[in-house]
Amino acid sequence: MKYILVTGGVISGIGKGIIASSIGTILKSCGLRVTAIKIDPYINIDAGTFSPYEHGEVFVLNDGGEVDLDLGNYERFLDINLYKDNNITTGKIYQHVINKERHGDYLGKTVQVVPHITDAVQEWVMNQAKVPVDDDKKEPQICVIELGGTIGDIEGMPFVEAFRQFQFKAKRENFCNIHVSLVPQPNATGEQKTKPTQNSVRALRGLGLSPDLIVCRSAKPIEMAVKEKISMFCHVEPEQVIFIHDVSSTYRVPILLEEQGIIKYFKQRLNLPIDDQPSDLLMKWKKMACRYERLLKVCSIALVGKYTKLSDCYASVFKALEHSALAINYKLDLMYIDSTELERSTEAENSVKYHQAWHKLCKADGILVPGGFGIRGTEGKLQAISWARTKKKPFLGVCLGMQLAVVEFARNCLNWEDANSTEFNPDTKNPVVIDMPEHNPGDMGGTMRLGKRRTVFKTENSVLRKLYGDEMFVEERHRHRYEVNPELTHCFEEKGLKFVGHDTEGNRMEIIELENHPYFVGVQFHPEFSSRPMKPSPPYLGLLLAATGTLNAYLQRGCKLSP
Repeated sequence: MKYILVTGGVISGIGKGIIASSIGTILKSCGLRVTAIKIDPYINIDAGTFSPYEHGEVFVLNDGGEVDLDLGNYERFLDINLYKDNNITTGKIYQHVINKERHGDYLGKTVQVVPHITDAVQEWVMNQAKVPVDDDKKEPQICVIELGGTIGDIEGMPFVEAFRQFQFKAKRENFCNIHVSLVPQPNATGEQKTKPTQNSVRALRGLGLSPDLIVCRSAKPIEMAVKEKISMFCHVEPEQVIFIHDVSSTYRVPILLEEQGIIKYFKQRLNLPIDDQPSDLLMKWKKMACRYERLLKVCSIALVGKYTKLSDCYASVFKALEHSALAINYKLDLMYIDSTELERSTEAENSVKYHQAWHKLCKADGILVPGGFGIRGTEGKLQAISWARTKKKPFLGVCLGMQLAVVEFARNCLNWEDANSTEFNPDTKNPVVIDMPEHNPGDMGGTMRLGKRRTVFKTENSVLRKLYGDEMFVEERHRHRYEVNPELTHCFEEKGLKFVGHDTEGNRMEIIELENHPYFVGVQFHPEFSSRPMKPSPPYLGLLLAATGTLNAYLQRGCKLSP
């Protein structure tokens, strides 16, 4: 097993996740089996109870793990399926060690950060690195480990110490450290500054880790003189300094790394049984990146949500839309609309914001209402759904988006004026969405319906079934606590809102489709989590096809994309 540790310096959010994913993609393109682990030094057990504004979206895995969004990057780039134990947090490690101490496993010894916490980290990494993540179920050969945060953070110290010890346990030819740093360029001088990187590498060395590669992030391409300066002051060869500037799309990053000789370096440094040249997989990435940059036709989608100030809150949704747009040769124009700005209360408080939000919604080719929690912004989402239904605009509702589509239909088509979800109004006379937990241990964390579940199509006359290749059932990832009330579904079906998919028992409604509408679809699951650059998610693909007016032609071709 070969281990590649990716650390970060100067600032967090520098792109370690994309760089770690890109390195994995390059090595996978050389025919190696790659897995990935993300270490988050916060004390939370998992990401499930975070606000999206803390760390971006919560990514859900097949096994129901609620994890950091970087695991979504690994899955998309490497086309693998990870597990909740591929995300290590301080909380998980300490819980594991404390449970062992309570069980008496340490035989009365004083339990300390060194060696007990650091040993637990190393043991966890070694065990998880062996778990198969590809469809062929073979043991991985390379494990890419991303250490969250920046070098020097107090909370990350035990992990840095664990890897300082681990480099000797794994042996030099099996362990490699990549340090990602920032090269800022102040507007006042326009000069690219190397001092932050020098200080960051010095701090890393002071903690006992020496970088084998220094990846320098910058806004613009870095000059050769800067590369030589970093090489000299950071005690590495010039070819060990890699530059990654801001690019038009993340698909370019593996190509930039490969162009700077990273395959040759890894082959020598880690004794890898590979050729110097990448395979067809990287060629596909190159073609995809070139195609992305040459797109001319534009499709605009309005994303109506409540976490619109930070794009990372909907990272997987954005990627799923981007994959679908790329598949049909369109450039995606994603317009984020804060749902509260569509509400009447905003018109009274700030009429400019209100009219700007409605202007965006009206000019969009398609409308998407993603998942979410809490009552804030729901009335604005209901307004957007009503607009999509009455004006026959292509619409996709995901999770809460589907539930609100049912609420909107009940209010405006069934004339149940107080129809609502019991999440928002527990006393409603028409509870069209109700709490149906699979289990309830009492704590907030882990009480939802989580992970991969089967959805069975109950009719052949379904747009989504055709988009999924006419399968009898699909398996997608879920993250929700509330469900459409199964006792009321017949009222909706009589008026044309069809529940075309349900769970294996037939109690939980999974897919809705509206008759006599170009594309009005709601799904209770989160299809964005399983979208891949070369395998777009069918519900999102359907939205893009409908928004560009090409859905019927696509279905007539037997769901084949035109060349």
